Amino acid sequence: DVQLQASGGGLVQPRGSLRLSCATSGFTLDEYDIGWFRQAPGKGREGVSCISSSGGTTYYADSVEGRFTISSDNAENTVYLQMNGLKPEDTAVYYCAAGRVSAVYDYPKSSAYDSWGQGTLVTVSS
Repeated sequence: DVQLQASGGGLVQPRGSLRLSCATSGFTLDEYDIGWFRQAPGKGREGVSCISSSGGTTYYADSVEGRFTISSDNAENTVYLQMNGLKPEDTAVYYCAAGRVSAVYDYPKSSAYDSWGQGTLVTVSS
């Protein structure tokens, strides 16, 4: 049974940092691509970052490129999203998801992922 659990959200001031964790079970990270998505109030779900099952390919949305870093720890079956230089517009519920994504251009598409964890709220505010 594929399961994912996101954690690490909270309240942070602008230009601050947070690290989100996506703990997985029921599979190993070399079987699935893992994506981070976010949904702000009143907006659609946005693909933020993804790491391939091999760990060799990563994707970042333009809005987070250079500020966020995705990584995986196969021994812990956990994927991390290090978020630096946070901005108020990064405020959202963040979700992690697992899927077998067929092409790089599909990484930011929520329809490419089969299993989703519950979200963790990130609030960036002074």
